Amino acid sequence: MSEDDEVVGDDWAEAMQEQTDSEAGGDADWGDALKEQGDAENLESAQFNELEEGVAPSVEQVDISPEELKLDVILDVPVTVSMEIGRTQVNIRNLLQLNQGSVIELDRFAGEPMDVLVNGTLIAHGEVVVVNEKFGIRLTDVISPSDRVKKLGS
Repeated sequence: MSEDDEVVGDDWAEAMQEQTDSEAGGDADWGDALKEQGDAENLESAQFNELEEGVAPSVEQVDISPEELKLDVILDVPVTVSMEIGRTQVNIRNLLQLNQGSVIELDRFAGEPMDVLVNGTLIAHGEVVVVNEKFGIRLTDVISPSDRVKKLGS
């Protein structure tokens, strides 16, 4: 056996001895822990000082209803609004053959309203408009919240 093997063997023997020692004394540790836990259960409940009035206004003191207060929390959350003019499915062979000037047929007819999506969920239909040389969409039909919930289930 080489000197390195003896050192590794000594390290393992030392580690095994530490584990045996801790397991032997483990019952005492558990006993101490259980005693401490029993003592903790006999403690009195914590006492808190009364808050001073006027420190922070309650919901009743503010002219905002609880519903508006709940809504106010999410008003600054950003969402992605997109418009979809149509869809189609193509196989990879045809996809790889596309180049500049290729035409892809979509599942919509010209003049048909476009879909307005918020984070991928349909919320309205509209028509394309140009304002100050930028595209926009004029909403022509907004999907009711109940219809949106129904679509989530399907």
